[in-house]
Amino acid sequence: MISSLARLTVRAWAATLLAACALLPLVESTIWILQAALLLGVQAGVGAAARRVPLARPLTVAAQVVVTLVLLTLMFAREYAVAGLIPGPDALRFFGQLLEQGGQDVNRYAIPAPLSDGIRLMLVGGMLVIGLLVDMLAVTFRSAAPAGLPLLALYSVAAGLTDNGIEWLWFLLAAAGYLMLLLAEGRDRLSQWGRVFAGPPRGRSRETPGAPAPARFGHRIGVVALGIALVAPLALPAMDGGLLDPNGRGMGAGVGGGGTISAVNPLVSLRDSLNNDDDRAVFSVRTEMENTSDLYLRIVSLDDFDGTTWKPSKRAITQVPEGFPAPPGLGPDVEFTEVGTSVSVAKWYGQTWLPMPYPPSRVSVGGDWRYEPVGMTLVGDHGQNTRGLTYEVRSLDVRPTAEQLAKAPEPPADVLREYTELPDSLPSLVHETARDVTDGAKSDYDRAVMLQDWFTLSGDFQYDTQVDVGSGSQAIARFLKDKRGFCVHYSFAMASMARSLGIPARIAVGFAPGTPQADGTISVAMRDAHAWPELYFEGVGWTRFEPTPTRGSTPDYTVPDVEDNGPADPARPSQAAPADPSAQPSRSTDCRADGSDPGSCESESPQAALPAGGDGPKWHVVLLWALAGLLVPALPLSPLLWRTRMRAVRLGGHGRAEEDIAPHVLAAWEELTDTAWDHGIVPDESLTPRGAADRIVRTGGLDGDAAASVRRLAGAVEQVLYAPRPRPAVGLADDVRRAAAALRDSASRRARLRALLAPRSAGRVVWTVSDRWATLRDRLVALRPDRHLPTRQRG
Repeated sequence: MISSLARLTVRAWAATLLAACALLPLVESTIWILQAALLLGVQAGVGAAARRVPLARPLTVAAQVVVTLVLLTLMFAREYAVAGLIPGPDALRFFGQLLEQGGQDVNRYAIPAPLSDGIRLMLVGGMLVIGLLVDMLAVTFRSAAPAGLPLLALYSVAAGLTDNGIEWLWFLLAAAGYLMLLLAEGRDRLSQWGRVFAGPPRGRSRETPGAPAPARFGHRIGVVALGIALVAPLALPAMDGGLLDPNGRGMGAGVGGGGTISAVNPLVSLRDSLNNDDDRAVFSVRTEMENTSDLYLRIVSLDDFDGTTWKPSKRAITQVPEGFPAPPGLGPDVEFTEVGTSVSVAKWYGQTWLPMPYPPSRVSVGGDWRYEPVGMTLVGDHGQNTRGLTYEVRSLDVRPTAEQLAKAPEPPADVLREYTELPDSLPSLVHETARDVTDGAKSDYDRAVMLQDWFTLSGDFQYDTQVDVGSGSQAIARFLKDKRGFCVHYSFAMASMARSLGIPARIAVGFAPGTPQADGTISVAMRDAHAWPELYFEGVGWTRFEPTPTRGSTPDYTVPDVEDNGPADPARPSQAAPADPSAQPSRSTDCRADGSDPGSCESESPQAALPAGGDGPKWHVVLLWALAGLLVPALPLSPLLWRTRMRAVRLGGHGRAEEDIAPHVLAAWEELTDTAWDHGIVPDESLTPRGAADRIVRTGGLDGDAAASVRRLAGAVEQVLYAPRPRPAVGLADDVRRAAAALRDSASRRARLRALLAPRSAGRVVWTVSDRWATLRDRLVALRPDRHLPTRQRG
């Protein structure tokens, strides 16, 4: 039969392997996990052999470390090793080079990355390190609970880098492996202790063959715990951050800069969180650009639309190049100049993405940043953000003409395929409206201008931050009917309509032009947070349009009768006001256009592109978070709290009648035996009270008053068990406290700490719940109607 130690070793190997499954989506090939499983098995086998000798615990771990290095050398650096086996200086130097190459590959490739040698070393080596820690903690040092920390680290790294919708499966596998490890250790300890709980026989639970009741009940607890862990996140409120969130929680890259960009949901929730009147300055900008009304600070583009969410596509991010390549689609015939822009960020604004004019050609910025080449954006790595930064951006001021846009050839097939994709769930009203609005257009440029003019001039739309147009796939259709919304609604509606007409489109998120200052700088405030559509024209590239009335600036190349690309007409957006104004004051008034004080008008919050909440948290959300906050510290302290409560009940007040003597004496005795158990003196049901008392005194090293207290309590128990009329006993609670204090004084600091925080006697809870469940089950079975039917006789 397999020994309990060998069984625990196998469980530790399996737990590590299950947790490592979360890494599978990171690379294209899965062969590495088979190699790692084989090496991990050899590592575990060496540990099992060393423990069987037995070697000292440090020597066992040292033997596993040596074997692990030899295994990695055989797999990755055999030609650099001494005798092809021993890792010498050359092999260690090669390992360093391979790890450096793996780090570069992580930065270079998007998920799933190809399985290069460097990435394979990181995966296999990391798995062996985690496996060594788990085996050392759970098997060598016989403490399975802390082994969950390296398993959690392994799972967390993988979960933080992937976003494939089945993270729950990896969690379930990792949690099942950890639970399997805990149950194996618990069963091993129970088999060593035997049935150590005092009390009467437990009926059916004692007679059931197979696993002991605690093991069976432990499996039930494990299944319930996993179920709660999977379901609880659905019930608890989510803590979402916005893309323009000052804390930078909205989006970001994975560890090492090689991850993917997390999804955001800026449109379909349509929650009214845009009425924050915080008008603090976010940036102070100084630019060489002549027409500062075109100075949009772009953060990121959203190009993946599934009907309910616009988000960035998964892109590879790389090292920031010295000079950026030419923007996609820009031809030699379009006029442009390179201009410089200096941006100083407020110390309180920590954004993960770097706001820049588009398209950038060179960036000079301090810190740890990575470059996403498709969107031409910079994203912070290893927690890097914009807080307090000052940086320089060189960008292209592209000035296409209306004629160039109108004569643009058809975009490449891959651009059309990727940027005109729309989900089947999008309402047909979107395409029908786009077709009606652009009826008679001769080119995609004409269609784009007609859509922009419909939103800003002829469509009777109103800018309103108080709208509630619903959510889901019908949100855009509702907005097109109600004709009220803010920049998110306008930009997303125009991009969707453009795609329905076959025009490649995406959404840019960032900040609209700020307010010029007397010193020549431009102040960009929170109210300038904005979203706008970008449409692709071959020969020009991604081109900004402005469909939001009274916000931003209308591009010169979309204004009729403007041939010289002069400054945009600032009065043009105000033409969107209806011919017959309402008697009610309009919320769509542009404070800058009418000359009013900017601080007195409503403004868009930094969540302008990412509505994240309503009018503050609801009472039930606050209550749920408060309960969750209380539950987190209560779980590890629950054994301590239970023992404190039981001690108070057993030693508390009691009746003075004759029938109250026995319960009080037995409760005091049970508290004494549990206290001794907490300090390592396991109860023995085969002993008489006097024998048990002698064992506690002898094993605990008690003498004097403490020993007399224990024996006095044992005498009271014998009176209750055997005397016809037991004598009243006084001072039993003091006797128990005196004996408990002596047991604590004679124990080591580690034993005292364990008795306080993880008392062994807390295992009584498992037995109590198991017995009550068995009793309830028996009662339910007894109530079944078929048990009362007469038995059919043969004859």
